[in-house]
Amino acid sequence: MNDKLKDAETHFKFGANWASYAALIGEPQIAEAKKGLLKLVSERDIAGRSFLDLGCGSGLHALAALRLNASRVMAIDIDPDSVATTQALLSSEASRKPWQARRMSVFDADPVKIGTFDIVYSWGVLHHTGSMWEAVDKAAALVAPGGLLVMALYRKTRTDAFWKFEKRVYAHAAPFAQGAIRGAYVWAFRLACLLTGRSFHDYVVNYRSSRGMDFHHDVHDWLGGYPYETTDAAEIEARLSKLGFSAERVFAQPLSIGIFGSGCDEFVYRRAG
Repeated sequence: MNDKLKDAETHFKFGANWASYAALIGEPQIAEAKKGLLKLVSERDIAGRSFLDLGCGSGLHALAALRLNASRVMAIDIDPDSVATTQALLSSEASRKPWQARRMSVFDADPVKIGTFDIVYSWGVLHHTGSMWEAVDKAAALVAPGGLLVMALYRKTRTDAFWKFEKRVYAHAAPFAQGAIRGAYVWAFRLACLLTGRSFHDYVVNYRSSRGMDFHHDVHDWLGGYPYETTDAAEIEARLSKLGFSAERVFAQPLSIGIFGSGCDEFVYRRAG
């Protein structure tokens, strides 16, 4: 087994969280996933095109791509629970379009072996690999000429050092300790809502993450997301322009304090044809 795949043992167990969340997936969650995907890529760019989901999680966005008439879909993840969850979800889809879900690290995703794709999609994943820029380069190499690289990556905050420490502790903590940390985080968030006149209850009920996850699963995902790296739009532009890509859509926020964490900036870049 490749060393990068072995490193999955030191990562936060994202797959278990996705497996738990998958029980909640229904048509509303699929519709939200399609909406999030179409914010970044037009239906015209998806229909009839090949789609690679790097770090597929629950498989929800691989399913959304199938629903949007991608010609074929491959979903890969380093976590075996994520792969199993994705396989179960896609198997339930009455689609004649070919799909695969495989356990594979982005560092092992060789275009010579698995081919290139019209759309390479990686939402909130590459910053957890432990070598984000190498992972970005690997993802870019999988994009076919004229194709799209679609990524969401954590934006920089002024509290990055704290969150990196917290995530490392949480990812390796016992379940009861993780529960205590989650409780403290949610309590602090409740207090912030109270002080700013927002309804915590309404926020949780109406919560929709960009990957479709609900509030409580997302809190666990955020607090445990180790390894952890961040970037900004200028760094992405500098990196990808050297690789022959040009920006089509960028949704980026300025540097923030990040008291309750860092959201993801989203990037859509097209490879020269």
